[in-house]
Amino acid sequence: MSTVNEGAPQASEMRLCAAGFVARVTDRGRLPLDYSVASLRIVDFLIDGLRRGGADRERTRQTLLGLGAYVGEVLVRRAGAAWVDFDQDQRTYFGQPVGVRMPDGRVWNPLGKVHNRFRVGGPGESLQTFYLTLHGRARRAVV
Repeated sequence: MSTVNEGAPQASEMRLCAAGFVARVTDRGRLPLDYSVASLRIVDFLIDGLRRGGADRERTRQTLLGLGAYVGEVLVRRAGAAWVDFDQDQRTYFGQPVGVRMPDGRVWNPLGKVHNRFRVGGPGESLQTFYLTLHGRARRAVV
């Protein structure tokens, strides 16, 4: 029996979630969301725009999920991570149902990092900095 909350994303759905988000936000715009490390600056910019616009967390829930899926997928493609469903202790600790496991076995919480950037803001919560200082990355990009 699954311990996944009804409606909570699962690891097996996150790649598709990221792709759907990218398709929606790049359909009419020119946002360069290409799963590169540099594109994480765009994610920072988008989240800052939501904050400045006064959006509340509930109204932005799906957008933040899409952004978190995108950040996680950058980790999968560029750092050798893999999506994982968190166990109950990890869910409690991270406050999210899914995350990524790095090649060295460490787990990280990209969805939570996106929520922190939205809630706190500022350079200390940068998603690009998160990637660049991330422990456990693969030495070579995985595409």
